[in-house]
Amino acid sequence: MKKILITGANGQLGRKINDLSINNSGLNFIFTDLPDTDITNAHSIDKIFSENQIGLIINCAAYTAVDKAEDDEDNAYQANAKGPELLAKKAYAIGAKLIHISTDYVFDGQANTPYTETDLEKPVSVYGRTKLEGEKLAIKNSSDCIIIRTSWLYSEYGNNFAKTMLRLATEKEKLNVVFDQIGTPTYAGSLANAILQIVSDYCNSNIWKSGIYHYSDLGVCSWYDFAVFLLKQKHLNTPVFPVRSSEFVTRAQRPSYSVLDKSKITTNYGVIIPYWTDSCLQMLQKI
Repeated sequence: MKKILITGANGQLGRKINDLSINNSGLNFIFTDLPDTDITNAHSIDKIFSENQIGLIINCAAYTAVDKAEDDEDNAYQANAKGPELLAKKAYAIGAKLIHISTDYVFDGQANTPYTETDLEKPVSVYGRTKLEGEKLAIKNSSDCIIIRTSWLYSEYGNNFAKTMLRLATEKEKLNVVFDQIGTPTYAGSLANAILQIVSDYCNSNIWKSGIYHYSDLGVCSWYDFAVFLLKQKHLNTPVFPVRSSEFVTRAQRPSYSVLDKSKITTNYGVIIPYWTDSCLQMLQKI
């Protein structure tokens, strides 16, 4: 059986796929990241493909420092757009499948109903623009690929909002958290499960339904709601105060509404999506 390559394996999603891969013992995974594999370098990509018979690629690699990207657009473009382009070209050349992970930041956040896969993209940050360009280049060079957009990703690994709030609650007398940005926290483990279901369907039953998909956990909340829930579950009594985005200035603009419609992925793949609080409790047990 051909191998499944996971790029960006040291990130939150890559590590959760690695954790859960033991439940898919019939599949052969290769996990890679910098410095071993640089997806922005064609020679680096050629090397790992020449050494392995790869039939499917899951690209979790990305430049995710949203604020830093505003002043580092070239590197953000290389990782978020050029890398997916090179992987898509390689996938097409050898007849491999590609799953590429993207983001809710391709939208401007001005909607008031959940975004569908056919809604007009209008990113408001360098990060969002480079991720959208990565989607387009992946589809252009490997039209049979799958794009999965997700939102507010967190886990027990790496740097993310959930871990930051829990840390700051032990360091500060109070926390100020924005309440006017609405979306859905998505546990990387939940997204990893959905991806592995798609992978299993393809490898075991040859089911592959290309296109753009949205995936986040179920439910809706603000960053403030998320922070309050986290601290309550860990019995941390640090006061949390709601503030407007205008009072919490960041280098990059964030979408004020990032709720995704998940009906396509549940219809096409039968993915069962957990409620965000249930996923969060699962993550908190691992910290």
